[in-house]
Amino acid sequence: MAHPHDTLAASASAHPTPTHHDDDPHRATAAHPYHEDVSPGRGCLPPRAWYAGSDAARLSLNGTWRLRLAGTADATVLADTAFAAPGHDSSGWAAVTVPGHWVLQGDGAFGSPAYTNTGYPFPVDPPRVPTANPTGDHLHTFDLPDDWPDGHAVLRFDGVESCARVWLNGTELGEFKGSRLPHEFAVDHLLKPAGNVLAVRVHQWSSGSYLEDQDQWWLPGIFRDVTLLHRPDGTDADFFVHASYDHATGTGTLCVDASTPGRVTVPGLGIDAATGERVSVPVRPWTAETPHLYDGTLATAGERIPLRIGFRTVVVEDGVIKVNGRRILLRGVNRHEFHPETGRAVDADTMRHDVLLMKRHNINAVRTSHYPPHPAFLALCDELGLWVIDECDLETHGFGRDGWRRNPVDDARWTPALLDRAARMVERDKNHPSVIMWSLGNECGTGAGLTAMAEWIRDRDPSRLLHYEGDPSSKDTDVYSRMYAGHAEVDTIGRRADGGPERRGTLPFVLCEYAHAMGNGPGGLSEYQRLFETHERCQGGFVWEWIDHGLAHPRFGYAYGGDFGEELHDGAFVCDGLVFPDRTPSPGLVEYKKVIEPVRIAADGAGRGVRVTNGHDFADLSDLAFTWSYEVDGESVATGALDVPALAPGESAVCALPPTPATAPATGGERLWTVRAELARDTAWAERGHPVAWGQVPVTDRVAVPAACGDAPVRDGDVLTLGPAVFDARTGAPRRIGSVPVDAFRLDVWRAPTDNDEAPGGPATDRVGPRWRRLGLHRMQHRLDAVHLEAGRDGNGALVVRTRVAPAAAQVGLATVYRWTAGDGRLTLTVSVTPEGDWTVPLPRLGVRFGIPAAYGRVTWFGGGPGEAYRDTRAAARLGRHTSTVDALQTPYVHPQENGARTDVRWVTLTPDGAGGDALRIEAEPACSFTARRWTSEQLDAARHRTDLVPGDTVWVNLDHAHQGIGSESCGPGVLPQHELPARPATFSFTFGEV
Repeated sequence: MAHPHDTLAASASAHPTPTHHDDDPHRATAAHPYHEDVSPGRGCLPPRAWYAGSDAARLSLNGTWRLRLAGTADATVLADTAFAAPGHDSSGWAAVTVPGHWVLQGDGAFGSPAYTNTGYPFPVDPPRVPTANPTGDHLHTFDLPDDWPDGHAVLRFDGVESCARVWLNGTELGEFKGSRLPHEFAVDHLLKPAGNVLAVRVHQWSSGSYLEDQDQWWLPGIFRDVTLLHRPDGTDADFFVHASYDHATGTGTLCVDASTPGRVTVPGLGIDAATGERVSVPVRPWTAETPHLYDGTLATAGERIPLRIGFRTVVVEDGVIKVNGRRILLRGVNRHEFHPETGRAVDADTMRHDVLLMKRHNINAVRTSHYPPHPAFLALCDELGLWVIDECDLETHGFGRDGWRRNPVDDARWTPALLDRAARMVERDKNHPSVIMWSLGNECGTGAGLTAMAEWIRDRDPSRLLHYEGDPSSKDTDVYSRMYAGHAEVDTIGRRADGGPERRGTLPFVLCEYAHAMGNGPGGLSEYQRLFETHERCQGGFVWEWIDHGLAHPRFGYAYGGDFGEELHDGAFVCDGLVFPDRTPSPGLVEYKKVIEPVRIAADGAGRGVRVTNGHDFADLSDLAFTWSYEVDGESVATGALDVPALAPGESAVCALPPTPATAPATGGERLWTVRAELARDTAWAERGHPVAWGQVPVTDRVAVPAACGDAPVRDGDVLTLGPAVFDARTGAPRRIGSVPVDAFRLDVWRAPTDNDEAPGGPATDRVGPRWRRLGLHRMQHRLDAVHLEAGRDGNGALVVRTRVAPAAAQVGLATVYRWTAGDGRLTLTVSVTPEGDWTVPLPRLGVRFGIPAAYGRVTWFGGGPGEAYRDTRAAARLGRHTSTVDALQTPYVHPQENGARTDVRWVTLTPDGAGGDALRIEAEPACSFTARRWTSEQLDAARHRTDLVPGDTVWVNLDHAHQGIGSESCGPGVLPQHELPARPATFSFTFGEV
């Protein structure tokens, strides 16, 4: 029987694995030690397929290891290898957890994380790195289990950042680079029953760091599993499961190529075939919507390996990506591996939680930005159903600052390292049906190295598509991929009117990054989705990104760039996810779920009922149950089941709604139908009743709010009384409405700029937030021009206050008139605003702000909800009656900013905590947005972390006639014109009363 390592080498020869193996243990040039050599490593076995387990023995070496940290990688440190010898005294060393990053352990004793987006945190002089190079010597002693079998064994590292040199029992095995990739060593000749000493030297910086500039925290350490694997005689060193599907015949064809002869059995299909044999049988295909997997076994003389087989075929046909003969629409996210306490050491439960959250929010695709994930994540994508773009561990973005000069991907000396990374990704992940595209990497410019990678991957696996965004020619890819193209450009591309190279014009289009989810936002998702659904060529995209990378911090709550004293950093740009660091969904994720929902529910234009459209690519609607609710003024008065046929993908039907329920009031009130689509039965990713989609059909128009009138203002010394309110007679400002004290009532145009307003990734001259500050909108001054009483007929009257609101040092302003009227215990404010001067920027907001006592901590409203929404992030705002507390209204963005608005509000009631006190009710004409906070916008603006926000003794209420949209300009297009708030005349009113 051949040695399994020889077998693997023989298997690899059929599809040569471009891995550099140099036998010189000091193979670096005289000028460059091994960690600065451009080659990928030495001593590692060729890469092979990953699988979760088999009947061969395995021993996890995860757990507590010993660590000695040096601050440099100078000649003295490199020459000191005595620690690797058995018997070395490490009792004085620190203890760390593997998998883990040393900078996230020891309460800062082992250094700190650092965040950069594109810039390398060291001088760019490839392949050299600084002498100040944190170097962690790791030791782990382990015994073999009593039943550990004799024979061959492999030591496997699934992820080490960024360069590791390895010894076992004093014998050096080799070293490797490629942080997010697996590396294995043959160790059977070195193992002993007890007291095995595994030594690993890890350098934070290496030549490999130049290939790993991936917009994330720099986190050194052994951060993925370390495993000892028994390799029996006759075992399978490598295998490749080919499982295609012919949609025309419903036939699947299976062939398992293996380095060792064996048999493949699939009981569910009646398959029992030799390796290398092609078998065709009728099958249920695998898709992200219908992820059907067949359990099988690959059995050789030495090992039985469980297989999970998904049959599917991926092609580009007529310029469109098709899976199993049908066009697919990618409703995707980019996903970095991240945990707020353990960094890129992500446990299995967290990985599953991520996939379940994605599925429950209608996400169907993941781009593994910008490196292959832990392999167990891909197994979850197979099981639960997600399309995957598997991306190579490669990014050289920092070279773009110098016009890509000395870029490694265009330097032949680095090509072996690039090919090694491509091979380790493809060979590890080739048996996952969820992977439909290989990506060459991210933001690497262009060069011959990328072409070499593409050629190797095409030769090894022609069954998948190739992706890369950074080359506008798309010469090495099967798709035209872009980042952050604006809506107008996407429309042009969708119409194939964008010009460019002829070949590129024939390719399908994918936005591999769009809708930058940094802070409040992203806005404009609905408009993107309409383009994807309109143009066949536009096959969706991937929101950047899944999770905020805020690291848990005792002072800040969550820390971002600069919070650890980094010399060079990119601030909060690392917090740009659809879920917060603790994986709580943000309003952006709730909005995205609504925008991409795979079932459309809308009013039928002919008034016959509700139109239901199946937007799935493969699944019919038989797994969904539909219900209706008839609502009056936001409250349901009747519910029932709605009969919807099991529409096939793309089909639409008009479904009749029942007559007006008898339980509804005979007249009055704003009326609508709400129709929901929910899971009809439990699935692997959610329980029966989980909401998938919803829509609302208006029955009546919104009921207008009549202004209060009939009372006349009465002056008594320094106060004015008008209806239920008391005013300051000199300023015309309300002091009290009913029994509720009111403070600092005034027109308000300022909001704490969002990350999208500040646009850290955009040109400074175009950012709306800095333009607001330059104009002075954050420090508006209020001039009182006149306070007078109007006498009307029949005793009616009004209090009229004229003001001018303007920034210092500017010749622009807002002439503002407050007109107060009252009657029947109600008080109406009508605000008229007229811009003066040449306004060249939109307004942040336009409305009024005032303070009420802190006791008013409970809120009820009729309008959009239950969550935050703005004019271009309101798809998920369901019209209804909602309740909350002031505290729960706040959205806890890691970097504080404008948040928490509820939109389309007809009325809102603020109620004091406890039993005492009357509630303050406010009705808006037209509908408004409102926020209520325990701090002012100015305090919110000044805060840099959540912990900076300290509740005061006032609840500050904003009632906004309009708001500037949100957009995605933190790293993408700004606010669409229809969602901007230009300075123009406006009139709006609010009516106050007690309840």
